[in-house]
Amino acid sequence: MNEITDSAAATDVLVADSLLKTYQQGSVGVSVLRGVGFSVAAGERVAIVGRSGSGKSTLLHLLAGLDEPDSGSVMVSGIDLTAASVADRAKVRNRHMGFVYQLHHLLPEFSAHENVAMPLRLGGTPVAEAMERAQSVLARVGLSERLTHRPSQLSGGERQRVAVARALVADPAVVLADEPTGNLDRENAEQVFELMCELSNERGVSFVIVTHDPDMLDGVHRVLHLVDGVIQ
Repeated sequence: MNEITDSAAATDVLVADSLLKTYQQGSVGVSVLRGVGFSVAAGERVAIVGRSGSGKSTLLHLLAGLDEPDSGSVMVSGIDLTAASVADRAKVRNRHMGFVYQLHHLLPEFSAHENVAMPLRLGGTPVAEAMERAQSVLARVGLSERLTHRPSQLSGGERQRVAVARALVADPAVVLADEPTGNLDRENAEQVFELMCELSNERGVSFVIVTHDPDMLDGVHRVLHLVDGVIQ
């Protein structure tokens, strides 16, 4: 695994503290997360691994503010996401976080250029500036010739590169990635992950990556093993 510099490690962009989450199944409470806590430094790439049902997806939802813990807190860029209102959480996600999923979740009626510009437009960036920044990051992921193509006109690897560009266009502090290469063949998976690492290094963006792919672990700084709702 890679090493992170001392200067980057001095600043935590994401801090999860003592996260507890239990779901009710009928009259029975099922404990999914049992006191999970960790921090992510600026520019750090952290992988979260664990068996199906270990709580990885639940943890990502809590980190993104899409669900609320029973107790504990999540801080993103110094903002207490757990204590924020639903509207304020959405603002934090838009300004400070990016997302990459196993399925690209691109809007089919929009071009690659428009899809990447969307987070900026939702955040109030003027159209011309949003499109210029989107074009720049699409060029960086090697898709300058695909600006006007819709998702259906792109290959699987190209669609996922558009998704990576969309996650990074607003210069977030941290990107949450849920099995980002799980829907790709080996060659495309390697290319997408190498691109994620390169962009992380260039832009100083942190990544929290849930993955079952052992080949991705060589490109991260730390691996957190989630077992029965706790980090081991």
